[in-house]
Amino acid sequence: MGPLTFRGLAQIGRRLGGLVGLWFVASGSLAGAELTLMVEPRWRQEALTVPSAAVTNDAGQVLRFTRFAALLSEVTLVRANGDAVRLEGQFGALDAESGRLAFTLHGVPDGDYAGLEFRIGLAPGVNHGDPGRWPAGHALNPLVNGLHWNWQGGYVFAALEGTWLDGATQRGFLYHLATDERVMAVRFQARYDVRGDTGISLALNLARVLAAHPLQAGDAGESTHSSPGDLLAPQLANSLERAWFWLSSGPRTPPRPVSTTGDASTVTAGAAATPYAFVVPAGFPQPALPTDNALTQEGIALGAALFRDPRLSGPGNQSCASCHNAAHAFSDTVAVSLGAEGRPGKRNAMPLFNLAWSATYGWDGRQTRLRDQALAAWVHEDEMHGDPTAAVAVLSRDPTVRTRVTAAFGSPELTVERATLALEQFLLSLVAADSTFDRAVEGRATLTAEEQRGFELFALESDPARGRRGGDCFHCHGGRLFTDSVWRNNGLDLVPGDPGRAGVTGVTSDLGRFKTPSLRNVALTAPYGHDGRFATLEDVVAHYDHGVRRSATLDPNLAKHPDAGLGLSAEDQRALVAFLRTLTDLPPTTPAAPAGGSPSI
Repeated sequence: MGPLTFRGLAQIGRRLGGLVGLWFVASGSLAGAELTLMVEPRWRQEALTVPSAAVTNDAGQVLRFTRFAALLSEVTLVRANGDAVRLEGQFGALDAESGRLAFTLHGVPDGDYAGLEFRIGLAPGVNHGDPGRWPAGHALNPLVNGLHWNWQGGYVFAALEGTWLDGATQRGFLYHLATDERVMAVRFQARYDVRGDTGISLALNLARVLAAHPLQAGDAGESTHSSPGDLLAPQLANSLERAWFWLSSGPRTPPRPVSTTGDASTVTAGAAATPYAFVVPAGFPQPALPTDNALTQEGIALGAALFRDPRLSGPGNQSCASCHNAAHAFSDTVAVSLGAEGRPGKRNAMPLFNLAWSATYGWDGRQTRLRDQALAAWVHEDEMHGDPTAAVAVLSRDPTVRTRVTAAFGSPELTVERATLALEQFLLSLVAADSTFDRAVEGRATLTAEEQRGFELFALESDPARGRRGGDCFHCHGGRLFTDSVWRNNGLDLVPGDPGRAGVTGVTSDLGRFKTPSLRNVALTAPYGHDGRFATLEDVVAHYDHGVRRSATLDPNLAKHPDAGLGLSAEDQRALVAFLRTLTDLPPTTPAAPAGGSPSI
């Protein structure tokens, strides 16, 4: 994909400015059965988990897969008499790493069938539509599929990523099949019956996808982004179409639904509390706000007060705001903060904004709810080292606190649960979406030539063999959120000293992987990195240009680059930094929000 012009940038802003009607069939909205397509990735005849163990291709090369993801659409069932049943407007998002390898179709007529067809990819109208229109949990919501191509427009239809050994050197491969010309069709001729809820098991042989393509080192790299004239993309797309196999079909008992939000809270907002209107900025995905902790103006105000209250800490000398300073996008100015008792922490204090769009929290994603993340910091010995029960007892004797609790929850009793729910509400209300860049997208500001050049580099892959020398930033920091919220090893150390995500999962392939931070407000959040090792944005850009270390779990997006790195000129590196500075939120241009509303970032 080529770089965007400034005119194209403004056109995208206008296109994202409004929401359009939804085009999908909601679960249970049609009479009929459910048909679930269950996909099993394989390497030849063996089941393949992702991240995978080492496998060997036809050329004798050793490789590992770190990602397989795809979008499915336009399913058609062919009856035994030749009639076609088209299940339009239903979409599936597969992701092998998260174990999401099933696509359930609704409203399927019972009957005898002799064929099945589906597309890997999307029709142009859907592919280029506003991704912000899809509700939370929908297959086409970018937070669900992680396949929207952000500023370039459209989705990646299939992503296949991993690493391979070139002698003793680990390299990466990165195959992204996209654009309207790359929609793939998969067809089966097979007899099956649909009688009530039915399942069809399919196998995808990834060895067959790569069979005709030995991996190569050098400037050519092992990547495709389906750019015009790229011969690898159609070759891989053709192989992917032909790599599917029918396994079996039969009755299916749906698994019992599993809650993803934990136990429902018994705490409810006070009857007089004022609902808070959470506004999703143009171009942002729809977030999955907690259903058991409705945002209210009074709840947010209570959370803001608790966030600034040092009485939560054990010694009574440190608040949440001590390490999450609003003037620095709620981050700290030191590599690692000192806790309430003077002990240094182990990681950099992450900035706090746009958390409503995150499914996990902290550098390693240990917590899946903000209330739990708040509690973890509250009690951690290297952070606030507080006793929540004792702190709540102290705060409950404060008349001002009791008044705020009554306004938020309908009675004056402050409990640990109420405190963490209020903190969660406050943190969810922190939204960063109005920077110079956003205003340029909307046509309300103009980027300088240097800033525009930096954006072009940001959104352009590095592919020297095909004449492109970009920054390759968009793979991990694309979209209006400027993060994919995925854990990645970004090449800081040959042997990571901090286990990162592996400390949570215990999985070796997660060693040294940390959550991708958002680049919004990045000019305010120095120092950088999970351990704060980079003092300036210039240091960060230099690292990605020529400082990446090839550790065993290095992300394929970085491992695919030549040994010498990106090779950006000093001028281009300055342009990237200039663009990153345009992501700082500006003072509001509209009247301030009413009292109790979201604080300004």
